Amino acid sequence: MNFRQFKLACSVASLSAAILTVSGVKAQAQTQSNNLYVEKAPEKVAQFSPGRTTRSGPSYLGVGGFVSFDDNSSFGDGAFSVISKIGLSRNFSIRPSALINDDPVFLIPLTIDFPVDDVANTGIQRLSVAPYLGAGVSINTDNDADVGFLLTGGVDVPVSQRITATGGVNIGFSDDNTDVGLLLGVGYNF
Repeated sequence: MNFRQFKLACSVASLSAAILTVSGVKAQAQTQSNNLYVEKAPEKVAQFSPGRTTRSGPSYLGVGGFVSFDDNSSFGDGAFSVISKIGLSRNFSIRPSALINDDPVFLIPLTIDFPVDDVANTGIQRLSVAPYLGAGVSINTDNDADVGFLLTGGVDVPVSQRITATGGVNIGFSDDNTDVGLLLGVGYNF
């Protein structure tokens, strides 16, 4: 891992830590105003609340499988995966995943979540899908310890009040390689 990649990994880790700790923290004023005639506007702060429900549904933690479309992929040929979705706001979530094989890979995308939409309503059962798109980093723990850019897109399908099925395509860019893989899994909503 060269210095530039290490610096990028540290920046991503710092940004992730800042996002997770923002909830409920208020800044203190450095000076006091003596002007009694100034009307204060209501305080508006971005409403980040880790673990909250987004437009696409609740946060979840689950397991799945990952299949790569390239034999020489830094994602590996195939892997067991631990998946999650952590809602940050109504529109945004972070979807960290760990691909567990000989050389584990960590995928950390920030996604924009779109509203749940009915794709079929038979009168007996309704099938809904909630698409998402995003970008982030992929961290490969092989001998090179690559940090690369990641694009992701997929859908969440609410199966029941407590279970969500998910499927997505991940495209990683690192060391002049482009790796593409499919992640399928099921998560427990919280």
